[in-house]
Amino acid sequence: MNGLEGILNGFSQALTLVNLIACFVGVLLGTIIGVLPGLGPTATMSLLLPITLNFNEPVTGLIMLAGIWYGAQYGGSTTSILVNIPGEAASVMTCIDGNQMAKKGRAGAALSIAALASFIAGTVGIIGLQFFAPPLAKAALSFGPPEYLCLMILAFTLLTNLTGSSPTKGLLMAFVGFFLGTIGTDSQTGMNRFTLGSADLMGGIDFLPIAMGLFGIAEIISVLIDKESNQQLEKVRFKDLFPNKEELKRSSKPMFRGSILGFFIGLIPGPGPTISTFISYSLEKRLSKIKDQFGKGAVEGVAGPEAANNSAVTGSLVPLLALGIPFAPPAALLLAGMRMQNIEAGPMLFQQFPNVFWGIVASMYLGNIMLLILNLPLVGFFAKIASIKPMFLMPVVSILCLIGVYSVRNNIFDIWIMLLAGIIGFFLRRKNYPVAPLILALVLGPTTESAFRNSLTILNGNLSSLFERPIAAVLLAVTIIYLIATVGRKYIKLKKLNTAVSK
Repeated sequence: MNGLEGILNGFSQALTLVNLIACFVGVLLGTIIGVLPGLGPTATMSLLLPITLNFNEPVTGLIMLAGIWYGAQYGGSTTSILVNIPGEAASVMTCIDGNQMAKKGRAGAALSIAALASFIAGTVGIIGLQFFAPPLAKAALSFGPPEYLCLMILAFTLLTNLTGSSPTKGLLMAFVGFFLGTIGTDSQTGMNRFTLGSADLMGGIDFLPIAMGLFGIAEIISVLIDKESNQQLEKVRFKDLFPNKEELKRSSKPMFRGSILGFFIGLIPGPGPTISTFISYSLEKRLSKIKDQFGKGAVEGVAGPEAANNSAVTGSLVPLLALGIPFAPPAALLLAGMRMQNIEAGPMLFQQFPNVFWGIVASMYLGNIMLLILNLPLVGFFAKIASIKPMFLMPVVSILCLIGVYSVRNNIFDIWIMLLAGIIGFFLRRKNYPVAPLILALVLGPTTESAFRNSLTILNGNLSSLFERPIAAVLLAVTIIYLIATVGRKYIKLKKLNTAVSK
């Protein structure tokens, strides 16, 4: 079955009434759980997995599960923009400029840009999945632990210069996040690290309590202490619900760049949506002629990362469907759903179950259209949240934080971690320390440590051998060039400043 026959056959399945309903329910649930802080596609997919087994056709349940996954990327931007709370790591970067846009009365525009960016990214990603799955999946497999280690080195290098005016503060926050990620039982040796004898710390510190604390609880404390913050969320007028011509013009290129970048990063093992968002943000900041607006409400800081995280989800479907290798927890649940239906993902999927592959691909085209139709008309509804007075909004946010954190592991200890992180996050804000590097390092730290250990084993303890591996050498070269360019740019800027002062 060639590509044209395959996609036509896929649409013939996806357009059946039961599959259309399954697709709609999936993307709707995905949007809702993306909006609600503390919930995520992994938990929702696991709860609904038994239900999908009751459908007559296996592809119906898989369409619903996939819809939940990519639908969550649409909804995840809502709480980040309106109340500065990322539901998951991939939404952290949207908080930076999205929430600033909301405070300037551009909440509707930010949400519209996020929805449009997700739609374009989803479409670009589906085209890539449809036409380039087999060769791109092979390319992803060429990334071993040494290559992934070099990618993480590049990621952390970019991470320290994402937000704030001081790379030193960003680097310090990244190290704190990396340290927090090492707390708990070592998976390789079984030893407890930095647990202070606490049984609660043996399982490690989860991302969600830290993120909720640093963003949500710190925001609540700021509102309670700083009376002027009560005026920051302006009422959104109807004519401001959609982006103006300038915002659309400025966001168009970041959308397409983020879509392509996210798709290729999604092919790599690891938290692709998370990595793609901060690399996209860093790229847009470097390419922008108005760098000083980043962190203050730059629309590019919303469009690029939102496109990247949505496209990365589609990219991660390539190794799953083409090779049967899940690179993310939701992908693992989708793989479990296929196996429970006696469908084995991998190269034989295209020969034995072509209807499944093409049915999922076609449903994603329809699902992205459904999401755009759902999200744009509801932008006004979501934007109204921004006009609610903080004295009414913040108690609701507090309850959502408490429920969201407790529901993940049913652990009171996570609530205490969240409250402590909130207090620390409040003081970090006052001292202008960026918290995004801490959050992202917390997520990426354990994976980086594992890649480092495995690299030492593969290279017999000789890390200089990294330069003998082509992909690893290229990634390290890019890191070195970036560092030299950054230091050189700061040196030239300082030299010009000293010259101006001497005159």
